[in-house]
Amino acid sequence: MPSERPRMIFNAFNMFAASHHDQGMWAWPGSRQLEYNSIDYWVDVAQLLERGHFDTLFFADVLAPYDTFGSSRDSAVFSGMQFPINDPGELIPALAYATKDLGFVLTQNILQEPPYSFARKMSSLDHLTRGRISWNIVTTFLPGAGRNLGFGGLPDHGDRYARADDFIEVVYKLWEASWEDDAVVRNAALRQYSDPSKIHEINHVGPFYDVVGPHLSEPSPQRTPFLMQAGVSPRGRDYAGRNAEGLFINALSPEEAAPVVRDVRAAAARHGRSPHNVKLFGILGFVVGSTEEEAQRLHQEITDFQSIEANLAKQSVFLDYDFSTLDPAEPIFEIAKRPEGATGIVAELIRMSPNPRYTIGELVRWYGNQRVVGTPEQIVDHLEKWQDAGIDGMNVQYVVSPGTFEDFVEHVSPELRRRGLMQESYAPGTLREKVFPGTGPYLPDEHPARALRRAAFGTD
Repeated sequence: MPSERPRMIFNAFNMFAASHHDQGMWAWPGSRQLEYNSIDYWVDVAQLLERGHFDTLFFADVLAPYDTFGSSRDSAVFSGMQFPINDPGELIPALAYATKDLGFVLTQNILQEPPYSFARKMSSLDHLTRGRISWNIVTTFLPGAGRNLGFGGLPDHGDRYARADDFIEVVYKLWEASWEDDAVVRNAALRQYSDPSKIHEINHVGPFYDVVGPHLSEPSPQRTPFLMQAGVSPRGRDYAGRNAEGLFINALSPEEAAPVVRDVRAAAARHGRSPHNVKLFGILGFVVGSTEEEAQRLHQEITDFQSIEANLAKQSVFLDYDFSTLDPAEPIFEIAKRPEGATGIVAELIRMSPNPRYTIGELVRWYGNQRVVGTPEQIVDHLEKWQDAGIDGMNVQYVVSPGTFEDFVEHVSPELRRRGLMQESYAPGTLREKVFPGTGPYLPDEHPARALRRAAFGTD
């Protein structure tokens, strides 16, 4: 019998590149990741996910190569680490055409393009996907992205969020407060498409953007796309409490996730929203086997297959420490005797190490390969612990594509469905209606975007 637990939401975490997080696995036997430029490959992935009743295909994105390690991009470029990378927004319409219910999350940072053109892009995608598009709101963390976008570097954290506040107010006004619901007439006899009196300029004047409007696109199925967010700084948590319908947090354990969940739900309440109108997502990397021993053997093979240098280059970015300053072959017990091994991120990694004989290169590779390893039952047991910590769903991270997703659909999903933790079928309607059944396609009245609509039209 299924449990009384609510169902969880599952996003397939991916990137329009040969490699996302598990470095060099594009060379693993059976991987199709080198086909990333082929539409046929992506259609196969999307249709697999839909057969497995995933909620969305979640596209991460970056706008610069990783260059923290040795102040050089060479290691990332050599290993194919999130480079080269294409624009996922161009891919999504084709995948929507090949599917019926799967949602799509597009990551785009607020520095990437002006809000006026971005609002049109998202409305277009919402139309073409029949209401299955989501925007993952990010402010970017890569200095190279700031340079490439013409900012001369990365604006400081507070400035990025201030800019994000202004950006998101513009797009909310365009999506919600420019076209009235009955502005589209389509009267063939009169040859009238729209009623000009019901389409309005927004006349936004803010600290970063002055936008007159009106919005170029007619209202799409969701009007405002489903709003996701990544980032868990104190400012990011408050921002999510005000704006997000889903927040992706990069916690390593349920225990680490629990206080973030509490903070975000409290932030939602402070902003007058229902705390449970923000779905919280963890991240799941896994290796499944028919026995725990089989899964552990495969996990070790995968870890050993990966380049130490590529892992050092990746973690230099995510941990904000240039690991090129250390000899990757030096044992961690020797590094622990020096100042850099006594405090800071290196010391924290050494304290986490499962093997005191590791070299620093082996330790960083181990850290980058933490995942749930075991039978389907053990993996689902672990997911229940995340749910008990308040997490609503998971971004499922692949090791090898499409093999990891095939393993999930074939082996893990049946156990999830047996326990009532994964949907048996899709709810009708838009992505928002699938995630929040019975609520309708639009944002709820409590959301600040709808308040802008009320201010403009005096109605919802």
